[in-house]
Amino acid sequence: MMVQDPGILREAESQLELLRRGAVQIVSEEELRDRLAAAIAARRPLRVKLGADPTAPDIHLGHTVVLRKLRQFQDLGHEVYFVIGDFTGRIGDPTDKSETRRQLSAEEVAENARTYETQVFKILDPRRTRVTFNSEWLAPLRFEDVVRLAAGVTVARLLERDDFARRFREERPISLHEFFYPLMQGYDSVALRIDVELGGTDQTFNILMARQIQRHYGLEPEILMSMPLLEGLDGVQKMSKSLGNYIGIDEPPEEMYGKAMSLPDALIARYLELVTDVPLAEIRTMERDMAAGRLNPRDAKMRLAREIVRLYHGAAAAEAAEAHFRRVFQRRELPEEMPEVRLQPGLGIVEMLCAAGLAASKSEARRLVAEGAVRLDGARVAGIDGAPAWEDGAVLQVGRRRFVRLRRA
Repeated sequence: MMVQDPGILREAESQLELLRRGAVQIVSEEELRDRLAAAIAARRPLRVKLGADPTAPDIHLGHTVVLRKLRQFQDLGHEVYFVIGDFTGRIGDPTDKSETRRQLSAEEVAENARTYETQVFKILDPRRTRVTFNSEWLAPLRFEDVVRLAAGVTVARLLERDDFARRFREERPISLHEFFYPLMQGYDSVALRIDVELGGTDQTFNILMARQIQRHYGLEPEILMSMPLLEGLDGVQKMSKSLGNYIGIDEPPEEMYGKAMSLPDALIARYLELVTDVPLAEIRTMERDMAAGRLNPRDAKMRLAREIVRLYHGAAAAEAAEAHFRRVFQRRELPEEMPEVRLQPGLGIVEMLCAAGLAASKSEARRLVAEGAVRLDGARVAGIDGAPAWEDGAVLQVGRRRFVRLRRA
């Protein structure tokens, strides 16, 4: 319905202004403004959806970009549908994949789903979140239902997707079941009568497909809101646990703070906007002051690190993590507490690093030494030959944040 009440329209515009923060694309803003106004007038919350196939259950800051936007919707009074793709997860999202993905077993899906369900409530409000599993409506579909679903989409439309088009050109296999992934994701929105769907920019095609499928079933199409894919700590690749360039939301405060301080200066403002609650006006002022030399990027980064830790561990933990960082890295002091490892004397540095848990393999240990990242009692280890001499209580260090105290076995 079209709302004409000036007060309601102002409230809708106010909500839209908040929701725009960080978004890459909204299809369309006019539709979202109208939908917000109608929801306010009817005192009915919008149904906002995020789908997640339970294949990577450890949530890091990259995932929180979308989750925090969902929380904004909740704080405005709307309802979130967190759809765990226990059915679609058995296929696997083919987005950006050059080959057919391995299908997950029902047991793998169930285990990953439980982990996801636990972690999202570190960000989402449980009172305004409905966790659903898409097997509830996808598993009972009859074959004639699937035919009706498929009738709403052409093969040409599916081949517009970059990954499918690339694989088709390169004559790489495309299994028929992969075509059903975006259709099933779209049917999720039909079953739940979704108003707004969020996703990263890599999900744009799938969400636009959901709009098409909702029309096919005679429903008003949902609004697409795409959020950016957050660069990792290397400043180049998308944040990913497999690349090691991530900050996990379950990591200890000191680790989170130290990782945030390793972020390239060029990404400080972007992280402040996407993963913290610092007001945009303040972020823009910080940007100008850093560009003009009035604000040291190190101080802005410390503000960022403090905000990140505060969100997931509280203000006291953020202050303690900052004090630890100043003591260890700015004043070059050792942490008050560190793990202890018992080693036999006479080991080479490669064996010491592996035994102490500071390197996963001998090749990694040799690389760390070659990069100058290893110190023994504060002195940089220059090579791997011989057995370093050390006294009981010596400190073995890798990089800036990893320490163990050595004890003689």
